[in-house]
This record gives sequence, structure tokens and C-alpha cells, in this order.
Amino acid sequence: MNQSSNRKALTTICMAAAMAALVALGSWIQIQIPSILGTSRFHLGNVMCALSGLLLGPWWGGLAAGMGSALYDLLLDPARFMEFPITFVTKSVYGLVAGAVFFKVFQGKSNYVNEAVASGAAAVSYVAVYLVKCFFYNGLLIKGLTPGGAWLGVLEKVPSSVFNGIVAVIFAPILGVALRRALKAAHLEEKLARP
Repeated sequence: MNQSSNRKALTTICMAAAMAALVALGSWIQIQIPSILGTSRFHLGNVMCALSGLLLGPWWGGLAAGMGSALYDLLLDPARFMEFPITFVTKSVYGLVAGAVFFKVFQGKSNYVNEAVASGAAAVSYVAVYLVKCFFYNGLLIKGLTPGGAWLGVLEKVPSSVFNGIVAVIFAPILGVALRRALKAAHLEEKLARP
């Protein structure tokens, strides 16, 4: 490896680490809503997960989204400690899909619509994976509910999951477009993922 590719690899790792920290922080900024079967929460973690994919591409973005969310479970929310491996996988889907759609379908052409569509695809994918996890893992396995009770638990999570997804679809593209413009003005756009 030459010095240029070493520098590029180090920069990519640092950007992924920074995005993972932002994902963890965004997950920590939340409003908890008590409910019959537990709690639901509105948070900013999904915005950062989508932004990770939009800025870093599918692989590094997925890794940053998964790592940041898993770090939140491990360090910031002791009640979720045992779920961190599952969170890593499900949240990685968020960054992976956002990055894949943005870079493969839209060839990394940055504008609000392209980034919103990529964020929307990621939100739909994540919500589907998350609700399946809520049914099988939280409902049937952990709480020992009947399938009917597990479905009630899933239905209870739908409003907050959809709301968090909508917030991500609105705000991740705003941040993505703004950050790309700022990096371009500073002649640092080559630090972002390429299509």
C-alpha cells in the first residue's frame, strides 16, 4: 500500500468512527413513551444511521450505523445490553440500504430528492427488520407471549418506528446535502464515498 491509499483508508476509518459516535449520540437523544408492554421511544439515531450510508456508502455506512447503535445499547442504555448484537445487525441494514440506493441507483448525485428516496428505502427496510425482531425476539422469545400477544407488541412499536423513519427521511438528506456542499467548498469532497 502506498502512502496515498494508507491516508485514504485512515480517513475512511476516522469518518466511520465519527459517524458511529454521532449514531450513538443521536440514539441517546430521545423521548421515551410508556406503554402497556414496555416503552417506545422517539430518537434521532435513525437520522444518523441514514446519514452514515449517504456519506460513507453502503459498507462503511452500514458498519458505522451498526456500531454506533450497538455502542448505545452497550454503554448508554443498560436495559438494552443483551440486544446489542441484534441491534448491530438491524441498524447496519439502515446504513447499508441508504448507501446502496444512493450510490448504486443515484450514482451518488447529491440532491435532496435522491437522498430522501435513499433514506426512505432504508427506513422501510429497517422498520420491516425491526418489527420482525420485535415479534420473534422480544415477543415470543424474551417475553414468552403468545403469537397474538407478540403481534400486539409489534403494533405498539409501529407508530414510533414510522415516526422515527419519517424524521430520518426529512432530516438525513438536509444534513447530507449541507455536509457535501461544505466539504466541497473546503475541497474535501474526495473524503466521502464514491459511486
